[in-house]
This record gives sequence, C-alpha cells and structure tokens, in this order.
Amino acid sequence: MNNKDFLRINVGYLLNQAVGTYRDVDFETPHLEIDADFQVENFKGTARLSRVQQGILVQMNCEGDTEIDCVRCLTPYTQHLTVEFDELFALPNLRQNQDADNFLPENGNIDLFPLVDEFMTMEIPIKPLCDKNCKGLCQECGANLNVETCEHHAI
Repeated sequence: MNNKDFLRINVGYLLNQAVGTYRDVDFETPHLEIDADFQVENFKGTARLSRVQQGILVQMNCEGDTEIDCVRCLTPYTQHLTVEFDELFALPNLRQNQDADNFLPENGNIDLFPLVDEFMTMEIPIKPLCDKNCKGLCQECGANLNVETCEHHAI
C-alpha cells in the first residue's frame, strides 16, 4: 500500500444521508512522504466529513514534524507543523459552480493527500530558525557560533 492511500476516503455513503450528517475520521502514520525532499514524521489528524447542501465539507486538523535546515546556522532541526483547513467537495451536478475548487468523483472516493501536501507545505517557515536567538555562522571562518567561538567572535 502506498503510504498516501490512507488519506483516500469513500464518502459515497454520506451522499445518501440528510444534510448535517457527519463522520469523524482519524489518521495516523509514523512517516508521510510528501515528496522526495519533504517528509512528515508522526503525522496525525482528524477529518470531519459533513454532508452539506453543495456536497461534502471536509474540516481537517493535522500535525506532524519535519526536519529542515536553519537559515542562519544550517543545522537541521525538527519543525512542528500544525494545519487546519476546510474544503468543499461539490456534487458532480454542480460543476457549473465556478466557486468550487474540488468536485466529488463519480466513485465517491476523495483524496485528501493533495490538500495535506498543499497546506503542510505552506506551513513551512520562509526563514526557518532552529531558535529565535540563533547566532548563525561566522562569516569569516564558517564556525557555528551556537556551539563554538572563533577568533573573529571573541566573547
């Protein structure tokens, strides 16, 4: 099984339910590969799938850890990511609705992976820092000033 398959959900049963019916689905995996350069460890989340007039509303909360490099000292560190999003999967007969970004497939299976990918990626800081007080690298010799001093930065 592909490690992304657990984010595919059959919601066909909800289409026959009354508006307002919902179901909560929990997700958890020790490792989620978003792409070759972006992995999320300890991924977990909950999706509330609600039958609404227009289709199925997905309200997702998820979190996980990823390893990224600090922009100042270039040391890898673990960044915790927390994501919340709401996404409507519109009924196929509403395809003329220009406001909908996603439509329910004919088979009733929705894939949440592209949304998790998009929103997790947006949570990565533009300038990731291992610590707000990171001293960075010496511009002369390249020493990591968080762990050592050098002749250029005597205390």
